[in-house]
Amino acid sequence: MIARSVPGYELLVPMTGLLARRYAQAGTRIYDLGCSLGACTLAMAAAVRAEAVTFVAVDNAKPMVEACRATLTAQCKAPVELRCEDLRQTRIENASVVVMNFTLQFVEPEFRARLLSRIAGGMVDGGVLVLAEKVCFEDAESQRDQTDWHHDFKRAMGYSDLEIAAKRSALERVLQPETFGQHADRLREAGFSRVERWFQCFSFQALIAFK
Repeated sequence: MIARSVPGYELLVPMTGLLARRYAQAGTRIYDLGCSLGACTLAMAAAVRAEAVTFVAVDNAKPMVEACRATLTAQCKAPVELRCEDLRQTRIENASVVVMNFTLQFVEPEFRARLLSRIAGGMVDGGVLVLAEKVCFEDAESQRDQTDWHHDFKRAMGYSDLEIAAKRSALERVLQPETFGQHADRLREAGFSRVERWFQCFSFQALIAFK
């Protein structure tokens, strides 16, 4: 379903694996926070070449964790520590790569800075945070265009106008997007030295923050 809703998702997943390969350090941990069915965990486990790496996949929905467990058991050769817990409670330790793909946007804004600071504090020097989010735009015309283009994409993927409207109404209650500038400023304040935007398709962007 996410591939039908998020343009570029099928590229984001393997690219996350390649980024993890580049920045993973031997003897460290790699976290997938908000792992869902484990697509990014699988991509990273297949791509990473660093030795003695521990993968940690976290989601707060028990059915999702169980489905992820079945997927990893069938398809993943690397050992993965799978946790069912609120990622705000997840202890980040000795991490060289942390991934949060379309996860932070569902965390209440007042908790985001604290969460990112805790992630940065648990990372080794040279570690990276890979963060994909739906963002918003300060300019009203830009926001309108991005929304229209995204809706055109969803229609092309088979969604009806009624389904698009219903999905938008449901997400407005739980998804609170921010601008790229807000994300970048918060990441730097959390302890990351540099923030780069490495992907964008309409209002969906992926960032990488360097510790």
